[in-house]
Amino acid sequence: MNHAFKSTKEHVQGAFPITILHLHGWLDAQSEEALLAEARTIYDDGVRYLLIDLAEVNTLTSAGMRSLQKVHRIFTPQEDAYKTMHVKLCNAPPQVHQILSMTGFLKSIPNYETMQAAIDSF
Repeated sequence: MNHAFKSTKEHVQGAFPITILHLHGWLDAQSEEALLAEARTIYDDGVRYLLIDLAEVNTLTSAGMRSLQKVHRIFTPQEDAYKTMHVKLCNAPPQVHQILSMTGFLKSIPNYETMQAAIDSF
């Protein structure tokens, strides 16, 4: 099994321009800085709506969850913290979804079963 982390991105048009960040591999302490650097670059490029595709994430650790929370903070202006969801998740595999659900993480950042459902929700 390949544990190496990588990400790819694509841009789609929903109600707003959305960048989809496809994550691959393990989301853990070793991949945290790579994810945060990618998120900062996307945000600095003017993107304000981010969909994180977890379909190819094999393992999610507490450090990986922390990195997702930090991405959420990058994209969510303080004044919009309880109004608009700027970051959403989709396609979480069962083992990843279970971790997100058990920890209450999905109360902050919603996960959608399909990419299209997530895009339509923006």
